[in-house]
Amino acid sequence: MSRAAPRSHILSRLPLVLLLLLLLQAVGRGLGRANPAGGPLEDVVIERYHIPRACPREVQMGDFVRYHYNGTFEDGKKFDSSYDRSTLVAIVVGVGRLITGMDRGLMGMCVNERRRLIVPPHLGYGSIGVAGLIPPDATLYFDVVLLDVWNKADSVQVSTLLRPPQCPRMVQDSDFVRYHYNGTLLDGTAFDTSYSRGGTYDTYVGSGWLIKGMDQGLLGMCPGERRKIIIPPFLAYGEKGYGTVIPPQASLVFHVLLIDVHNPKDTVQLETLELPPGCVRRAEAGDFMRYHYNGSLMDGTLFDSSYSRNHTYNTYVGQGYIIQGMDQGLQGACIGERRRITIPPHLAYGENGTGDKIPGSAVLIFDVHIIDFHNPVDPVEVKTLSRPPDACNETAKPGDYIRYHYNCSLLDGTKLFSSQMPFKGVVEGKAIRNWNSLQTGEGSHDYGAPQEATLGANKVIEGLDTGLQGMCVGERRQLIVPPHLAHGENGARGVPGSAVLLFEVELVSREDGLPTGYLFVWHKDPPANLFEELDLNKDGEVPPEEFSAFINAQVSEGKGRLMPGRDPEKTIADMFQNQDRNQDGKITPEELKLKTDEDQERVHEEL
Repeated sequence: MSRAAPRSHILSRLPLVLLLLLLLQAVGRGLGRANPAGGPLEDVVIERYHIPRACPREVQMGDFVRYHYNGTFEDGKKFDSSYDRSTLVAIVVGVGRLITGMDRGLMGMCVNERRRLIVPPHLGYGSIGVAGLIPPDATLYFDVVLLDVWNKADSVQVSTLLRPPQCPRMVQDSDFVRYHYNGTLLDGTAFDTSYSRGGTYDTYVGSGWLIKGMDQGLLGMCPGERRKIIIPPFLAYGEKGYGTVIPPQASLVFHVLLIDVHNPKDTVQLETLELPPGCVRRAEAGDFMRYHYNGSLMDGTLFDSSYSRNHTYNTYVGQGYIIQGMDQGLQGACIGERRRITIPPHLAYGENGTGDKIPGSAVLIFDVHIIDFHNPVDPVEVKTLSRPPDACNETAKPGDYIRYHYNCSLLDGTKLFSSQMPFKGVVEGKAIRNWNSLQTGEGSHDYGAPQEATLGANKVIEGLDTGLQGMCVGERRQLIVPPHLAHGENGARGVPGSAVLLFEVELVSREDGLPTGYLFVWHKDPPANLFEELDLNKDGEVPPEEFSAFINAQVSEGKGRLMPGRDPEKTIADMFQNQDRNQDGKITPEELKLKTDEDQERVHEEL
């Protein structure tokens, strides 16, 4: 209650001499409501009938307060009310702008506290009163609720409600931030919230886009941190307030959750989480990479994951197929490495974001696991693990028939196939069938038995064929086969698309192969009278039985050899078919011809 007429709240101070006269009259006449002992009141009577649980601050002399009140006389008749005017009293306490009783009655009040004040006449309007409103020597009754208190010496008050265990960076001037907030007045009245709009508040800090108090209150925040920020009016909207929701001279309280922060000058940030030993090659622009990832916003909200699709993300690096920040962040990685890539929005999806999961101006964090990478011009990488102690004069070459053991896996260690045993977790029958995917022809494989193949005959994938050439019997090698020399972009049953394969191979045996088109070769010159040797019963014709018996005898006596790696009887049957030119089931002298008769340029002679 100010000394001015209550309806206008204009300050009106009485002359000092008159005030002294009134005081003497009041004392001499004993004016005022009697105290419980029967005499007049000497001071304000304060009844605190509602005290809030929390009282972080009490009114002191010189504070600026905002409050509502009802003013009545002893008989209950109302003489004034701020509620009727829908306007709070906003005034400084203890500097003579209020009647003395109100000044004293407000001291020590908490925000949202309610008090009943009984003000004796000598602390109110005395023996003069207010013409037409308050009679002389009136005791005044006020019901007061305090809604706000601040001081010109105040600064922004910051309370950390929740701080994440890790803080990759803190807000600085000129940073761009995205945050959620609830805004209330000091008494708890809500005036605004970002949550109701379904999006964060996005702005620059320290650039004049925010009220000064919020600029200060956000400094030093970490992504995921929650703060309570109390801002005095002179660092908020001051004497004018804002619209109809923020009154003049109002302190503001913001509960803030920082979602993310970046600076337009930021670059991609890399953090190595796990680096496998023995990294001999790092990814470069132009490489094709397979990797798994979890993608999240800076507050931890997951927006995408390759693991949920049970499939790697496959792409070229440094070629513009992915966002610029990821293109940069993947270069220099090792196979098997795990790294965290933090990408500012100007190197990600910018101000507009994408879809409904990545908002505009969002910082993206990718936790990446590099499965493998290769370059389209990569050859097979060959590393010798061990060689036999004896001298090796002959090595495997195209056309040779070889037997070898192998283990096959992906570069991340995922085991695929083995000639020696099914890998743990692989169904044996499936693994046997899957081994056929490493061959380009038909075939099957029994665990414990070496794999058989003819080099250069398109019987195994190209990279494995290349890696087996040049091996000595007993030698062990490690082969890294890029997908363009394996199963390509589509993969095969049990082998992912674009997968680099790792083989460990051991050459068990090697036999010289036969020239292209030959099924049988003589070690020396063939018999001079070949037909007579074939015609065992001398009837002038050679049926399949006689032909087979003769060829088998030549092989067993070491005079010739059949094509390795095939069923001997099938090979002999094919040879007979070639010589039985009229297909009548027998060979005559006119039909029988050596290979040299058909192709004089060949050195070896073959039936």
